[in-house]
This record gives sequence, structure tokens and C-alpha cells, in this order.
Amino acid sequence: MPTISLSKKEKVLATFVLVAALTRLLPHPPNFAPITAMALFSGVFFDKKWLGLLVPLSAMVFSDLFLGFYTISIFVYLSFFFITFFGRWVKKVHIGSVLLASTLFFVISNLGVWLLSYPLTMEGLITCFTLAIPFFGSAILGDLFYSLILVYGFKAVERKWALA
Repeated sequence: MPTISLSKKEKVLATFVLVAALTRLLPHPPNFAPITAMALFSGVFFDKKWLGLLVPLSAMVFSDLFLGFYTISIFVYLSFFFITFFGRWVKKVHIGSVLLASTLFFVISNLGVWLLSYPLTMEGLITCFTLAIPFFGSAILGDLFYSLILVYGFKAVERKWALA
């Protein structure tokens, strides 16, 4: 079986993502979670595309083992996948990329809720998204908060330890 060798930088990035995922286990306001920030951060900072996807997805699965998997989990993971690749594309975490990633998560996850829990009509779609709007504000605040912590925390460690 081949062994996977990680650089010091990759180990630190993986630790940041795992710690962020573990914060999902702490009490928090609805939708104030690190999910979008983890995906965006990983897409931007991991040099290896496969690690940028594998590490945060593994951290999500690990935390979901404790939180449980839900009918919309596939849509959460799908949005996570797209946000990670969005991060690779934009190459930077900034307010605009966080807001776009938040919107992407909101749209994909709520399309899942609509497909699984509402009448598949225009009225059902509008109702689903209208009822989700109050949670979007909390999600944006969480995404901004966790993105700030991940990016500036990592940059501080990167400077202190001269990670390459």
C-alpha cells in the first residue's frame, strides 16, 4: 500500500481544516458553521488539487459521524465540492469570494431541500427559498468569520514557521 507523505505546510493546512470541522460539534447559531469557509480555504491554499478536496471532505465526514447524515447531505457535499474548485479558480479568499461561495452553498443546498421536501412546482421553489432567507444571513456571518480565522490564522503560522 502506498504511503502518503505530506509537507509541513500540508500538515498545518489539514490541521486547520480539521479543527474548523470539529467546531461544528460545538453549540452555534443555525447555519453559523465553517463548511463554506473550509471548502474555499482548502481550494485556495492546498497546492495539490486532490488534497484540497480530500482533506476537507474527510473532515466533514468525520464531523458528520457525530452530527449525523441527513437527506440533504448529498447536496451539502456537492456544494462543498463546487466551492473547493471555485477556490482553486479564484485563488484568493476575500470578501467577494466568500460571498459568492456562500451564495453557491445557499443555492445548491436549498435546491436539495426543495427537491426532497417541497412540491416540485414554482410555488414550492419560491416557498423553499423564501423560508431559507433568514438562515442565509447567519450563514454569511459564519462564512466570513471562519474564513477570517482560517486565512489569517494560517498566514500567521506560515510566517512564524516559514512554511513552504
